[in-house]
Amino acid sequence: MRKELFIAFAITATAHSVHSILLPNVSAQQQIPSYAKWSQIAIKETALKYPNANVIDYLHIGKVVHDGMTIEKFKLWLKEGNREFGMIVNVKYLTETEQLVDIEFQETTR
Repeated sequence: MRKELFIAFAITATAHSVHSILLPNVSAQQQIPSYAKWSQIAIKETALKYPNANVIDYLHIGKVVHDGMTIEKFKLWLKEGNREFGMIVNVKYLTETEQLVDIEFQETTR
């Protein structure tokens, strides 16, 4: 039987900074998921694109690797005044060098 590990990892963001919070009682090797670097980029760029919104939640959807490129997919939940909305963020980078290629944003209601 395969056991899944729960990674306790939280990120908060404003237009000026991104803060990672690693929660206690999880070993150092388990704390930082492989997509952490890309989630911070996705959150930071979203905060810059929507400076009046707060990123209140996020989810790593997964990644796709194809022809030397990797796309890390995230869903962020933002709050701007009384409005809450979702944002799909795709962070595309060269797999071998981890050089950032592109960031795509798609607003969603769910």
